[in-house]
Amino acid sequence: MESARSTPSRSTAPFSFSALRSELLAGITSSFALVPECIAFALVAHLNPLMGLYGAFFICTITALFGGRPGMISGAAGSMAVVIVALVVQHGPQYLFATVVLGGLLMMLFGALKLGKLIRMVPHPVMLGFVNGLAIIIARAQFEHFKLPGAHGMEWMHGQALWLMCGLVALTMAIVFVMPRLTKAVPPALVAIVGVGAAAALLHLPARTLGDMAHIAGGLPVFAIPGVPLNLETLRIVLPYAVLMSLVGLLETLLTLNLTDDVTASRGQPNRECVALGAANVVSGLFGAMGGCAMIGQTVINLGSGGRRRLSGVTSGVMILLFILFLSPLIERIPLAALVGVMFIVAGQTFAWGSLRVLHKVPRNDAVVIVAVTVITVCTDLATAVMCGIVIASLNFAWQHAREFRCEMRDEPSGERVYTLRGTLFFASAAQFQTLFDPARDPAQVRLDCAHLQVADHSAIAALEAVQARYERAGKHLTFAHLSPRCSGLLARADADVRLAAERAS
Repeated sequence: MESARSTPSRSTAPFSFSALRSELLAGITSSFALVPECIAFALVAHLNPLMGLYGAFFICTITALFGGRPGMISGAAGSMAVVIVALVVQHGPQYLFATVVLGGLLMMLFGALKLGKLIRMVPHPVMLGFVNGLAIIIARAQFEHFKLPGAHGMEWMHGQALWLMCGLVALTMAIVFVMPRLTKAVPPALVAIVGVGAAAALLHLPARTLGDMAHIAGGLPVFAIPGVPLNLETLRIVLPYAVLMSLVGLLETLLTLNLTDDVTASRGQPNRECVALGAANVVSGLFGAMGGCAMIGQTVINLGSGGRRRLSGVTSGVMILLFILFLSPLIERIPLAALVGVMFIVAGQTFAWGSLRVLHKVPRNDAVVIVAVTVITVCTDLATAVMCGIVIASLNFAWQHAREFRCEMRDEPSGERVYTLRGTLFFASAAQFQTLFDPARDPAQVRLDCAHLQVADHSAIAALEAVQARYERAGKHLTFAHLSPRCSGLLARADADVRLAAERAS
């Protein structure tokens, strides 16, 4: 894919009626996909489903208006819901709202300090593992809708109910596949949801609907300061959850931003997105709603439906509020099978199938990172998976870089021995560096030619100091030559022995 600098973003194209229609329809489509997800995540967190929907309204609308990545859809995310389950169970929802507000402030601070650029440190294999893991999670979550309340809790469907569910899911997926071949004027996911919903209503099919999950009718959200004591004990309770929630939310948002950049061939503003996401969470917490972040599944739906501008995200958020206030009787009649079918399609589109084809072509360590991040994402959580992937990739980079360290030796006519060093001296190559020298056998005058050497860290300084000390104990003279200004400055800021070595440099 060409870079954003050479390929103009669709969002910069002149606005037209066709673009307006595309943005509105994309926003409506993604809003349908937001509803069951936000309800499910609220139930996971032991909260009223309306709290999830209100959170989706605030977070989706505010980030769409003020964020740094048009076309991205945010809402009450499952990754953040899992984080706060224990808090809600132990202390109640008011402490959750305080946590959401504090977490939002931390997100704003992260963006204000311009730390969003740290996402550039995430290697591409980690990104592939991230999207693959989330695709599996999205698909796996849909199987929960194939269960019904039974004598022993939720039990798998069977008989007519199962066949009807599978049939409607298959019909939905077929419509999504076929519609683009007939027309691209309307998002295929929207046609599938409305079409299957209408067919189920006209034929009076006994299909499970959104109303079976929860009733979403409600009024306008009400502003209220979280009802918690404003003291250090409250801070001690909510701060760990707020930090974890903000880290998970920022990580998922910035990774989704990177994915959106790739799809749209444009460049987002990660720091601006962090500030907007933080502000959205603060507002959400002050109105008694869940926190949230970018949602990759709904973002994929929005982008696939033609959403590229802020209007699609604003439409999606506003539609959530309209569902609550006016349209709940209609929305609650939508078959869950239609939304499940769309989310199965999203999972398939999210999974990086190309990563399977290149596993045997890329370096083995990169293949390990892709597989490891995918598995850890599915088995634990996104933050753990990405951190593990970065650590694995960093250790691999350090190992490979250390192996490139080289040393060439030559003897001058004057009797001086010269070691020409090439590569980077840092923690991973410091031990190898010290084995290159033998003060007992070297002549009285030894010079290290550092023209092609980079001194990277304190381990490198300690290694230089240790080698110099070995030669001094052997009664021999070691000098440094051709140190770069950067390396000289690094040595000058070290202790006295290393500075003395630097002063001897020729």
